[in-house]
Amino acid sequence: MKPFLVATVVALLGLSPLASAQESVIRIATEGAYPPFNYMQPDGSIAGLDVDIANALCAEMKAECTIVAQDWDGMIPALMANKFDAVIASMSITEERKLQVDFSDKYYTTPLAVVVPKDSALKGVGVEDMKGKTVGAQAATTQANYADDVYAKGGAEVKMYPTQDEAAADLQNGRVDALISDKFVVVDWLNKAGKDCCRLLGDVPGTETEAGIAIRKGDDALRERFNGAIKAIVADGTYGKIVAKYFPFDIY
Repeated sequence: MKPFLVATVVALLGLSPLASAQESVIRIATEGAYPPFNYMQPDGSIAGLDVDIANALCAEMKAECTIVAQDWDGMIPALMANKFDAVIASMSITEERKLQVDFSDKYYTTPLAVVVPKDSALKGVGVEDMKGKTVGAQAATTQANYADDVYAKGGAEVKMYPTQDEAAADLQNGRVDALISDKFVVVDWLNKAGKDCCRLLGDVPGTETEAGIAIRKGDDALRERFNGAIKAIVADGTYGKIVAKYFPFDIY
């Protein structure tokens, strides 16, 4: 870890309001429960692609940064309450979220995908395929919204989980028939879970979304600093080197 970024996990309760983005230290939040993008290491530090991207952006901006852990459900409220300055946590840019916060340009793009047990009889990811089935998803995510708006209305039972890991565990243990997730996250999980566990059923058509950095509304200076840094690390190859640590394909 380079010296300009001190990746620490701190309790958010009791933090005083942060200085503006014009000052030297930028506090960045991530979840710590969404591998390979963000996850906790045995020593209590946070790692993952989101953290590496944050590291590279701070280096490009010549800014001192700290990373704090925040539960997903409270991420946007904590940002709005000045607990930190930015969120780099694989947050999809959606119209609903844009009513509350501003976003940087994208730093990756992903579709949703469905995973099922290896011996599942399911053949497709459509509404009729999921009718009468139990579908798991992490709450307060784009995949949760899709499951509620599409699968549940088509006759599926949808179960929500606080974290991706809990949803995946219930799939592995046979408590749900299918799991809808960010494709890159679930492919990483499948590789670790082994071929005897589960299989990728397929991408969900029309669900490609962009992940960006969430910033408080009106903090235009910080947003533009991040936008400039994203462009720079993509152009100079830093971005590609980071992605190659986690995926054998481009995600931009």
